[in-house]
Amino acid sequence: MTTSPSSEDPRTAPLDPEDQKLLTLARSVRARNGVPEGAAVRDETGRTYVAGTVALDSLPLSALRTAVAMAVASGAGSLEAAAVVTAADAPAEQDLAAVRDLGGAGTPVLLAGTDAVVRVRVEV
Repeated sequence: MTTSPSSEDPRTAPLDPEDQKLLTLARSVRARNGVPEGAAVRDETGRTYVAGTVALDSLPLSALRTAVAMAVASGAGSLEAAAVVTAADAPAEQDLAAVRDLGGAGTPVLLAGTDAVVRVRVEV
């Protein structure tokens, strides 16, 4: 995993419009469903999958793992990018592992605060 200590600060670096769309979708599902996290992923064909935190006693899933599962269940063969909106300071390793499993090494994950400002960019 590489966290973005590149020359660009992830909070001020311009976002690709498709990555901005992922953040907007993730923020929307979080607000609409009143859940702690919202996430969105984009597959190799450009389709997006959006999910919020699942908090069932028998099935606790983060928003990002849920979005990856939705992509897999819909037949996605790979991921281009992922975004999560959360109060957490960093993505959970299990979330990054799920993105890596489907997207492969180098898939970018954007982590934004509840204000949708990107705080961390990780390439899994």
